[in-house]
Amino acid sequence: MRHESSAWRQPETQTADTTIRPTTTVDLVVPVYNEEASLAASIETLLAVEPARGTEVTIIIADNASTDETPIIAATLAATHPQVEYVRLEQKGRGRALNQVWQASSADVVAYTDVDLATDIRVLDPMVEIVRSGLADVAIASRLQPGVAVERGIRREIISRCYNRLLKLSLGVGFSDAQCGFKALSARAAKELLPQVEDSEWFFDTELLARAEWAGYRIHEFGTDWTDDPDSSVDVVSTAWKDIKGIVRLRTGGRTRVSHAVPAPNTGAQILHFIDVGIISTVLYAVLFLLGIQFVSEPAANILALLLSTIANTALNRGHTFGVRSPHRRLTSQVKGLAAFGLCLAFTSAGLAVGDGFTGPWATVGTLAVLTAANLAATVVRFVLMRTWVFARGAHHSAHRATTPAAAGTANPNEKDIDHV
Repeated sequence: MRHESSAWRQPETQTADTTIRPTTTVDLVVPVYNEEASLAASIETLLAVEPARGTEVTIIIADNASTDETPIIAATLAATHPQVEYVRLEQKGRGRALNQVWQASSADVVAYTDVDLATDIRVLDPMVEIVRSGLADVAIASRLQPGVAVERGIRREIISRCYNRLLKLSLGVGFSDAQCGFKALSARAAKELLPQVEDSEWFFDTELLARAEWAGYRIHEFGTDWTDDPDSSVDVVSTAWKDIKGIVRLRTGGRTRVSHAVPAPNTGAQILHFIDVGIISTVLYAVLFLLGIQFVSEPAANILALLLSTIANTALNRGHTFGVRSPHRRLTSQVKGLAAFGLCLAFTSAGLAVGDGFTGPWATVGTLAVLTAANLAATVVRFVLMRTWVFARGAHHSAHRATTPAAAGTANPNEKDIDHV
């Protein structure tokens, strides 16, 4: 899975686009709950931003069961401005609002921004352009890219960075900022991913991005300036606890189904990455063997060193060589990787048999050299097994798919689970 990022800046000048191309329609959703004080000003600010040439933006106010004057204000704005629509939901939940409105959308690109407009709204144009062009399937704003100006308290900054580090460790994702309130994705990605997103509140963003990455969709991050809303009503402690429960749910059973075949990784890159991992695991094996023979017999030290280095080798190859980021079925991958343990054991056992004939002060060094050579030979077979068996279905990267996914909710006999190895 490839992640791209860029620190976005407003261009000095804009060259006229003389290329004739179809109009790109964008549904920009603004989820709100009891925002009577700021809603009108925020929508007027959005309306004042001129969209890029060839882009039509519809602003959709998604009301999450507000109990104040928000519904009246939203309805008035929709009646006054043809570019504004109002949708009322009788249940709370930002994720629920985004999911329902996006699934009902017929636009080419769906997006959303928080009503406080903490993220620079001008980043919408490059986000839409990169999705429209097909260079990315999902575009997100990030407050954690280098070189951006972020104004918020130390407490929230630390919580945000710790949360995103937790996501990388627990879910194996590569994006830097899951919760920034500004995202856009193609209609194709939305139709396939949204029916699988279960969370209806603040964890919605994280789950959507994790499923997008696991499914092989390309995510582009735009580093953008961001100003904290001091009047934010988000309960940080409660939200953090729900996020942790969401991570556990995704980690233990949140597999992503896709209706397209995941493209095979680049073989040349795989070989180079496999060599990198092979060098590391071979050195690890040698160190473990030398340590082991100080305490146990050579055959026992060989088995322990080979076992531990095999586990490390499989784990490193899973992500580094074959690009599998989803946390699912890591144990299955390890079991399959250990199945090659018997083959490697046969190679190294044969090396031990040869080493038994060595005598003198250099006997240990000679035995180690033979075992290392045998282990290197076994890695060739391991690569073939990993490519064709261990990671045959889970190995994928971010190559663009030409296959159009089936409509959401439609049974597809070719539908697959991502990373079930």
